[in-house]
Amino acid sequence: MTGSRTFPLMFLVMLTIAAGNTALQSVLPALGRSLGVADSAVAAAFSVSALLWVIAAPFWANRADRYGRRAMILLGVGGFSVSLLLCGLFLLAGINAWLSGPAAFGAFIGGRLIYGALGAAAPPAVQALVAGETTRAERTEALTLLASAFGLGTILGPALAPYLILGAAGGAEIGLAGPAFVFALFGVGVWITVRARLPDDRTIRSETQGASSAYPSIGGAPTGASVTAATQPHTERIGYTDPRIRGWMITGLVMGHAQAMTGQAIGFLVIDRLRVSPAEALEPTGIVLMMGAGAALLAQWGVIPRLSLTPRKLVLIGLVIAAAGTALTGLATSLYGIATAYALASLGFGFIRPGFTAGSSLAVGPAAQGSVAGKVTSVNGASFVLGPSIGVGLYEADHALPYLIAGAACVALLAYCWRALRERAP
Repeated sequence: MTGSRTFPLMFLVMLTIAAGNTALQSVLPALGRSLGVADSAVAAAFSVSALLWVIAAPFWANRADRYGRRAMILLGVGGFSVSLLLCGLFLLAGINAWLSGPAAFGAFIGGRLIYGALGAAAPPAVQALVAGETTRAERTEALTLLASAFGLGTILGPALAPYLILGAAGGAEIGLAGPAFVFALFGVGVWITVRARLPDDRTIRSETQGASSAYPSIGGAPTGASVTAATQPHTERIGYTDPRIRGWMITGLVMGHAQAMTGQAIGFLVIDRLRVSPAEALEPTGIVLMMGAGAALLAQWGVIPRLSLTPRKLVLIGLVIAAAGTALTGLATSLYGIATAYALASLGFGFIRPGFTAGSSLAVGPAAQGSVAGKVTSVNGASFVLGPSIGVGLYEADHALPYLIAGAACVALLAYCWRALRERAP
């Protein structure tokens, strides 16, 4: 399947949807400051989008069979492209003072709602399409590679964003709205390619299914739970408070909020601690985010496979590292200090996330694997609904506060996990 024409296109769809969102997320602190809007309004723009994504993702996943995978992919990529185009136009109006800063940003939030509501349609349909064209033996490997595109997109977006700041065109200054326009154009190209190359499958029935994917956000690396939810049985359905997984769910929720709080505020921290203009902050912000993403990948792809640690030990070690990293980030005053401390925090979260996922899976039997994986994915997504707004709200009170509170939360969670986490073989 991975050697066919369909798979590279589906990989590109997932990569584009994640990269476009995180590219915009990485420049938005600078944009908000340039337009004179409150920092909390910037966080709200992504919180409302994440909320709609969490609500809409299961809705669209359940309708791929009725309307066809191709239609859902086109809907998702189309919603992504329209959203970014509108966001770019509204930001352009604010940058050039055609609208006041708050009015332009209010309209921008409206554009973000389209991404949250419609962008979530594509990932489960892509999963279902790839699953339908693979054998059972190939399926998990293919979907895992596909999920890596989502994770890669959350890294490439912030890395590319500083290079997409455009100059004047037609007498209008594009500036920080550039990433929105570039990714909207790229999305249109992907939409045209999907429409031309994928056949209409509305009349074709398949036993394979896709599953909801967590909201693509800075720091929101994939866990593999979405792949499990798409490939494993759901014959036993269990709730979030089931004693077997309750401790793991609490771990994921607290850890996810700590990561979302600190990741969303990092752009503001770079501007204020380095005392640079919003435009000058883009490059150092990109450096900080890339170091954080690289540290998380180092943990998940390089360190963890060589240590053979149990899920409980991964969580405990990760919490110690994350607590130190988040607290140090809040105290750092130089680019080197911020980048190193944020990378340390990301390394810790990179240990916790797969530990939380694996521990949840090992706590139940084979019949409940699909149900638990769905819970893991929803917890990951829910963290980016309130987490960014909480983090930036704390940041407005004191610049170090979200990082110190995240560190304290990791310490408190460490004490809880020491007693509460239990590993059971299925």
